[in-house]
Amino acid sequence: MTDKLTAVPPPAGAAAPHHEPWSAPEPAPPAGRLRRAAVPLGVLAGVVSAFAYVGAVDPNTPGHYPVCPLLKYTGIYCPGCGGLRSAHAVAHGDFGAALGLNALAVAAYVLFAVVWVVWLSRTLRGRPFEIRLRPAYWWAIGAVVLFFSVARNLPFGSALAP
Repeated sequence: MTDKLTAVPPPAGAAAPHHEPWSAPEPAPPAGRLRRAAVPLGVLAGVVSAFAYVGAVDPNTPGHYPVCPLLKYTGIYCPGCGGLRSAHAVAHGDFGAALGLNALAVAAYVLFAVVWVVWLSRTLRGRPFEIRLRPAYWWAIGAVVLFFSVARNLPFGSALAP
């Protein structure tokens, strides 16, 4: 008995398997559509549950949710201030009030919905999904959030304040 692993040569007359170094590996057999959609559907279930909770437990009534520490200690609105009340308004179908409470959050809800639909669609077709943004886009997103944060705390941007 030997301790070394040895390769067994292919049978005489059999062609050796041909592997090109640049070819992609063979895809795994496709799983069922429901199984492939489990993660996007799980994320959707979590988001719907969160919106249902915020819709049922009114953030306009004090004592149910923690207070924003930045607002509490400085009086400055953060980019998320009004987000829970905005989600509550969306859950009740009042999109005008939601925009008035936190327009950036409403834009994020819409963006999430679009990205989720694309994610589910690609997943159901067995195609990979990933979001790759160039650094310039991340800087632009940061600039929009910063502008929103500053503007809603200044007199000319009072319409953006919750």
